Amino acid sequence: MATALTVSASAQSVPPGELPFGVYDPDGDFAGLQPVVIEHLFLPWEDVFLETLYDADDYAQERNRALLVTLEPWTWSRSERNTARYLQSGIESGRYDPNMKAVCDILGTLKSPVTLRFAHEMDDDNGQFIWAGWEPETYISSYRHMIDVCRASAPNISVMWSPLGDEGMEDYYPGDDYADIVGLSVFGLQAWDQAKYGGDRGFDDIFGPRYERATQFGKPIAVAELGYVGTADYVEMWKDSVRVVKEDYPQLVGVVYFNYPEVYPWPEGFGTPDWRMKNQILE
Repeated sequence: MATALTVSASAQSVPPGELPFGVYDPDGDFAGLQPVVIEHLFLPWEDVFLETLYDADDYAQERNRALLVTLEPWTWSRSERNTARYLQSGIESGRYDPNMKAVCDILGTLKSPVTLRFAHEMDDDNGQFIWAGWEPETYISSYRHMIDVCRASAPNISVMWSPLGDEGMEDYYPGDDYADIVGLSVFGLQAWDQAKYGGDRGFDDIFGPRYERATQFGKPIAVAELGYVGTADYVEMWKDSVRVVKEDYPQLVGVVYFNYPEVYPWPEGFGTPDWRMKNQILE
């Protein structure tokens, strides 16, 4: 079964390399570029017009791309968001089953290969997501239930379990039957590196330890969200390493760039980096 992260790339692109490359690209900067083989979508399950998934499928089909769909279990309207406890009880009681079913009823009909990434970065405790930082048992039970609901409507999709990747991520692993692929997040912000680590960090410095933690599950591994911002030298260092096939990462099957400004401010006043490639180089 094809997945959004096992479609092979055929030629070199930016960044250079041989690993399959994808983008979250709302501005359409990569609309005509090759080889982009993964189209990443973010979708809430409340207050959303689901018919746009058909448009995304057509867009991907025209470009021979697979779909990676990150489904966030809330609304994007901040004034209407529920609490973590309300979300937990709603999933447990089945109150959110119709939300999941409505999304997956459509995912199951799409022509493109689809990978679902549900409730990502659950191991991050910075307060960004209401489904993050739960007790592992609560998260796993909720995650499994939602994936079961989805598979009833879309049995042919693949499922990505996607922690941030720091220590403790393994506590949230839902089991082999609920993860076809493991997705990790990797962002390089030069100002953060220099303030927190005393110097620049490269892709391997951040990804390497997260990759090692993920290998224990024996699954293909992808970088589901990638971004880097800094001086020209910093960006060039990252650009030249993120798609390189390396013996150190035999389970790495693809990288997906987050080509959009940060939605949530970084802590301690580091703002909202603009990860878009056209704006990522800072003076």
